[in-house]
Order: sequence, then C-alpha cells, then structure tokens
Amino acid sequence: MSSKKTILLVDDDADLLENTAFMIKNMGFDVVTAENGIDAVEKYKELKPNLVVMDVKMPQMDGFDAFFKIKKFDSEARVILITAYSVDEKKHLKAKSMSLITTLSKPYSFDTLEELVNKHA
Repeated sequence: MSSKKTILLVDDDADLLENTAFMIKNMGFDVVTAENGIDAVEKYKELKPNLVVMDVKMPQMDGFDAFFKIKKFDSEARVILITAYSVDEKKHLKAKSMSLITTLSKPYSFDTLEELVNKHA
C-alpha cells in the first residue's frame, strides 16, 4: 500500500460505488471498495483504512450493523454513513454515541462528500 490515506467505500449500488471511488481517487486517496457490510468488516480488519464511507441499506449486513462490528474491532474507526431512507432511530442514536461522524442523506453533493472526506480521513 502507498503512503496515501485509504478510504473504504461501501455501497451495494455498483454504479454509485464505481463513480464515487473514481471521484475520491481523484482527490488523492487510495480507495478500497466493498458491496455489503460483511465485506466491509472483513476489509476494515485487513486494511484499517483511515476512513469508512458506507451506505446504510445493503443486503446481508446493513451499514449500522457493520459500523457496530467495525467499532467493536477498532473503537477509533472513523465512519460516515450514507442513506436515502429514514434510519432506524435506535441504531442511529447508538451509532452517534459510538462516535459516528455523521449520516449523509442521498442525494448528496460531491462537494459535501469531498469536504467530509478531507476533514476526517
């Protein structure tokens, strides 16, 4: 791996994942992708990226459950969740209490994502 900071990008929408990865790479970061929460947890444990940007609604394991597993493994993990849906308030409050950076609503502007990634990576 290079000396660049690494972002783990997680979304089950392959087109969105590819486009967002391209934009974040152009910001000067290394990007690793996963398409579900299970893969996200495995890749986090393997790579310990600087930041995780993860969709909430995904098959197999949602973003909140993946967040909780990642935080159990590494309490210092930095995570931004993204969703187009209303969130489970109980899970959201628990995540906030465990230092979730923020929950970004889809559709979001790339400028907003860029600002968050630069600030927290």
